[in-house]
Amino acid sequence: MRVFVAGATGALGRRIVPLLLGQGHTVTASGRSAGRLAELASLGAATSRLDLLDAEAVRAAVARHDAVVNVATRVPAPSRMLMPGAWRAMDRIRTEGAANVAHAVIAAGVGRLVQESFAPVYPDGGDRWISEATPIAPSRYNRSVAAAEASASGVEREGGTAVVLRYGMLYGPGDDFAEQVLGSIRRGWAPFLGRSEGYLALVTHDDAAAATLAALTVPGGLYNVVDDAPMTRAALATALSTMLGVRMPRLMPAWTAMLAGSVGDMLARSLRVSNRKLREASGWAPRSPSAREGFGLALGGAESELARSIPR
Repeated sequence: MRVFVAGATGALGRRIVPLLLGQGHTVTASGRSAGRLAELASLGAATSRLDLLDAEAVRAAVARHDAVVNVATRVPAPSRMLMPGAWRAMDRIRTEGAANVAHAVIAAGVGRLVQESFAPVYPDGGDRWISEATPIAPSRYNRSVAAAEASASGVEREGGTAVVLRYGMLYGPGDDFAEQVLGSIRRGWAPFLGRSEGYLALVTHDDAAAATLAALTVPGGLYNVVDDAPMTRAALATALSTMLGVRMPRLMPAWTAMLAGSVGDMLARSLRVSNRKLREASGWAPRSPSAREGFGLALGGAESELARSIPR
């Protein structure tokens, strides 16, 4: 299969491309980083420095491909996430950029679109399991998630196949988010907004990349890409402190989420999200069944073995 990957130089995209190549697909990788594009080219991918906001360029780039995977994002640095306008670039990628990709897929007769989306846009579900049938409720800062999904649905209306992957919060070895969480636990604080009994929707980069590969064969529709066993904030804090050999960290008071505006509203939700639909449709299963194993991999070596030995 000839696959075009938009966002190929990002944390997720640069894991997806080698998997596609390893399965024998012909890959065109598009992204912003010239250095990372060169690395992907060395693996055997064709490369393209493409601006997704340029509709004509997008149409020309995706032509003669069998599938397009759009995992392009523009997440602001953690120090800027709460600043006014910090998410403007991301909004344009998910509105104008995603629309350009979807229109190009239709115009070029590309058979399949796989579009990135975000599982934490579900409403707070308490301890109930959340499936793809649950209507989303984006916070003010990430309403563009709905726009990206709507663009993908246009491909289905025109007779193509559109797969929308609602990824959990991504993390893994060397990732800023994982490092910040582990560093905070070492300092005695669990950096999770929301109620201690609330669930987190998480998935490692590697498991998300494998799910994206699986999305090339499933029927069109919405699919959650999260781990098998979502953990509560309290349970994850306990597991990480045990792995690190430090005392149980203090949990953030629930009211602190209000200080982070609409970002805090999303981060404070309880999201016990199910991946059952994708597992049954594709046979995909995460290598890290829960954040316990995933953060164990982020720590590496013997600590990963310790993560697997902690009672559930």
